[in-house]
Amino acid sequence: MTVQSRMSRRALALLVATGVMSSALLALGASPAHAATTRYEAEQASRSGGAVVSTEHGGYSGTGFVGGYTDGNKGAATTSFAVSTTASGTHALGLRYANGTGSAKTLTLVVDGAAQQIDLGATSGWSSWATRTVSVSLTAGSHTIAYRFGTADSGNVNLDALDVTTPSGSGTGTGADYAAGPVFEAESATLTGGTAVSTEHAGFSGTGFVGGYTDGSKGTATTTFKVRVAAAGSKTLAFRYANGTGSAKTLTLLVDGAAQGQLSLPATASWGTWSTATATATLSAGDRDVALRFGAADSGNVNLDRLEVSADTPPQPAGPGEAELAYRSGGATTATAVAGFTGSGYVQGLTQPGARVIRTLAMPAASTATVTIRFQAASARTLDLLVNARRAATVTLPAGSGWRTVTASVPVRAGVNTVGLRAATAGADVQLDSIAVAGEGSLAARGATTPYRQYEAEGGTTNGTVLAASRVYRTVQAESSGRRAVRLDAAGEQVSITLAAPASGLVIRHSLPDSADGTGRTAPIAIYAGSTKLTDLTLSSKHAWVYGGYPFDNTVSGGLAHRFYDEARVVIPAQPSGTVIRLQIDQAVVPYIDIDLVEAEAVPPALTAPAGAVSIASHGATPGGGDDTAAITAAVAAAKSAGAPVWVPAGTFQVSTAIQLSGVTVLGAGPWHSTILGTGNAGGFYATGGGVTIADLAIQGSATQREDSAGQAAIEGDFASETLIQNIWIQHTKVGLWVRPGSKDVLAVGLRVRDTYADGVNFRDGVRNSQVVQSTFRNTGDDGLAMWSDGSPVQDSVFAFNTVQAPALSNGLAVYGGGGGNRVEDNLVADTVEAAAGIAVSTRFGVPFTGTTTVQRNTLTRTGSMETNWNTRLPGLWIYADVHAIDAPVVIRDNAIADSTYAGVLLSWQKSIQQVSFRDVAITGSGTYGIEIHASGSASFTNTSVSGSGTGGLLNDGGFTVNRVSGNSGF
Repeated sequence: MTVQSRMSRRALALLVATGVMSSALLALGASPAHAATTRYEAEQASRSGGAVVSTEHGGYSGTGFVGGYTDGNKGAATTSFAVSTTASGTHALGLRYANGTGSAKTLTLVVDGAAQQIDLGATSGWSSWATRTVSVSLTAGSHTIAYRFGTADSGNVNLDALDVTTPSGSGTGTGADYAAGPVFEAESATLTGGTAVSTEHAGFSGTGFVGGYTDGSKGTATTTFKVRVAAAGSKTLAFRYANGTGSAKTLTLLVDGAAQGQLSLPATASWGTWSTATATATLSAGDRDVALRFGAADSGNVNLDRLEVSADTPPQPAGPGEAELAYRSGGATTATAVAGFTGSGYVQGLTQPGARVIRTLAMPAASTATVTIRFQAASARTLDLLVNARRAATVTLPAGSGWRTVTASVPVRAGVNTVGLRAATAGADVQLDSIAVAGEGSLAARGATTPYRQYEAEGGTTNGTVLAASRVYRTVQAESSGRRAVRLDAAGEQVSITLAAPASGLVIRHSLPDSADGTGRTAPIAIYAGSTKLTDLTLSSKHAWVYGGYPFDNTVSGGLAHRFYDEARVVIPAQPSGTVIRLQIDQAVVPYIDIDLVEAEAVPPALTAPAGAVSIASHGATPGGGDDTAAITAAVAAAKSAGAPVWVPAGTFQVSTAIQLSGVTVLGAGPWHSTILGTGNAGGFYATGGGVTIADLAIQGSATQREDSAGQAAIEGDFASETLIQNIWIQHTKVGLWVRPGSKDVLAVGLRVRDTYADGVNFRDGVRNSQVVQSTFRNTGDDGLAMWSDGSPVQDSVFAFNTVQAPALSNGLAVYGGGGGNRVEDNLVADTVEAAAGIAVSTRFGVPFTGTTTVQRNTLTRTGSMETNWNTRLPGLWIYADVHAIDAPVVIRDNAIADSTYAGVLLSWQKSIQQVSFRDVAITGSGTYGIEIHASGSASFTNTSVSGSGTGGLLNDGGFTVNRVSGNSGF
């Protein structure tokens, strides 16, 4: 009986992308076993254009190395090796080099006159040498192989030697069997070791599929695809397969005869059900052998249909204007079929009401700006132009041919803005190439772009006491940004900061002693600009200090005090850049005041109500009055009936329970001006259905401890479609944003979440296509941001460009299970406190992972902590297989992990971990190990570096397979 293996596309993709495919998968230029290697010393080669022999750096082979690849010799410096080969076929060229510049450089490789650019990653110093391997096709005989500092190269490297390897049995034919693809049918591949063509199961492409991966052929069954690569680079290898066995199986991937690692092939629904597994690998130009073998350690018993090879385009941060990189929902999708677009594609599918595409961008100042929309439309189409959660205008895209543009003038704000298009009615489709705003600025490369500047108290001047840095749980320093703070404990003591930009609003993060009954104390802090007193700000410990065991309470006798900080904000007269702001105790009424940081910003003017908006004041809501719940509820009903937005004017309005919303927009005058104050355990809003927008206000709670059964989130909802939450300041509620099971199409931009008693944001159970971007979180009582696949998988959701500081409990960002397409990228996380990693990918809660999870371009600083209940040291980045194994792809790419309290990376615990790949990860200054592993399974590592670890580079005590691909150091 022929077996078909259904390796899910995500699974194999993850497997390769994550590096579970083994380190060799990404190495792709490694030489097979039993290969003959000849070394050619660079100092004995021909040199020209300024290339010279040198001996000033140690560690070279032979009698020296070749330098002179300096900027003054750009376009000329060349080292040429005269190479003799005894057989035709694929040869590996291993260049031994040093690059102490700190960044990757390039040279041009010239083989018998044919040139290609190669990258040479940074080494740890000029005396540290690495090898860059490229596979090329050479005939038997003499060849000239040169490395030149070309005019398009960055040079500035040293060359030591060239190792030329002739792999046995790889690519030694004439090349007639190789093809450019991109699709390679398995039945046309080279079949050995028991593999054979079959047609007994339906659904295959071509004329059949390959079976024979049965137990009797274990160790030998192989399908080899002959792939001709025109241009070297990162490629996606998509294998179509079936696996009707009911459980995951494995095969081994080989490239040019070199094993790339074991691939996990999850079960498909039946033998007639096919899936695709995708691996990402760097392939050199020329003829390549890509094979899947039933290795001795594999479980086999799968069927293969075909291989598709294409260029790999990993996701990148959104670029200016490009619609395909913006957030999309309601049927809007990306496409590439219509030629002439810019970037990587365009957006189409805005045919139904609610379909939308929304960009997030930065503007240097508030102004009226021109939006230019590049489009194609066979039929005229009118769309809403959305700017910062408001319908700023409608734009008509006239019928015509080719790519054209229309423009509109809209009001924009200083800092983060959203600009997008939405279909208000059903209609003909259009293609949107870009939505560009004149004068756009730049968003921060990582983390949120904020309206404020943050000033650390210990970085100012003080006559108080700068507390020594500490990460010991239940000390105020452990909860402080940067792990230090300033203590003022007598009249006349002060801390001063100097404004680097104009400011009219201050936020002060502070800690006061608690009262004996746990209800808190208050104390004034005087605020001066230079020698002029501006005001007294009342600080409080009412919302700080909790005691006892989880989930903690305000019973002082329970001991174990922690969560010491709260924040207070105040508007002051506008002060210019260079002003010295002084916080001073004029009168001591508490034993001390600890100041952690000050945030200062220019408070924008209050926004005005849109035309036709229904004001809550018109239905009886009174700023600073009593319970406004009924009045606000009436205003919401009236606005929905009229098809108008709800307006929350400047002032503070009390609610005793969350306001119910469905199909309505709520707008405020700005979070410094309009506040919804929840009394008791109340939050702000609860949404059901679709079409909900909430923007430009603050939600302040009155909670003083975590009450899961009673407390309300600031915003919670069953969001069915088209939700936008923007520019919301949240404090003192149970949760910031709670996205309930089955919700979809939620976009949250510019949240400022502080001092919650549980999560900052939680996507719980089956949430799809939802994102939180450009938001900041501090002192959350649980995860800063979490995707929790509780019962059904969260999928296609994103946490990007967020800043998380000092969560009081649990992780900065966490992904608990998931169904694929989930990304955690471009975030900053710092100073986690207890039971916390900076980022966690975990099966501690939720369903197993079934698709690719990507963690990329994040920076983790001073993260990790103790889990005191388990007496366990948690890392900066944690891959945690607890309730379920992690056997779907996890891609860890381009992350910086610095000054972790314990390990930089930890892989643990009771279940196996497979298909995890690390690429371009820098781990520096870890308190214990750079990488710590207590698990079974395997992971691949490429261009991963460990340095400055307190104990060592690597601890691996569970038999875990560490596949080192290339470019690694320190472990």
